[in-house]
Amino acid sequence: MECSELTQETPDNVLVEKAGAGDGDSFTELCRRYYPAMVAIAHAIVGDRHLAEDAAQQALAKAALHLSGLRKAGHFGSWLAAICRNAAYDVAQANRRFRNAEEARVEAVEPAPDDAGPAVRRALEQLEPQAREVIYLRFYDGLSYERIGEILGISEQAINGRLRRAKKELARLLRCEGFGEVQL
Repeated sequence: MECSELTQETPDNVLVEKAGAGDGDSFTELCRRYYPAMVAIAHAIVGDRHLAEDAAQQALAKAALHLSGLRKAGHFGSWLAAICRNAAYDVAQANRRFRNAEEARVEAVEPAPDDAGPAVRRALEQLEPQAREVIYLRFYDGLSYERIGEILGISEQAINGRLRRAKKELARLLRCEGFGEVQL
């Protein structure tokens, strides 16, 4: 397939099959489509945008190497998401070791009392990984339920349930941080 023949309408499974046959342009298009979602999934795990980008890039590189191992081209998104989660857990573990060493040398700075950012980050970190994933994919990356479902391999109804439970838990955690009644 010529590069000019690739369009946004080309189905993922066609791109996967062509990429598996050695078409680099098809894999490049898959990377373009999935990179933002992979960053969101990794961000939900590592909690840092730059580290999430590293994990997403590692996942895409690993997917390129192991694309022949994908049995069903239509499951590329959920397969890639699983690879990305593993890469993100590895990055998070390495980052924790680094941070622990740094914290032993550097004293923490207290945030301003009216800054809600740290409280929100702490609350997000306390969510289950699946809940963080849908929060990041939906609200940080602005993906539709349909697209999230394609990426995670779950139904829109399951996404709705995860989001509803995640928002309820976030509100509870923020109340514990002293933010009163929170509507999410």
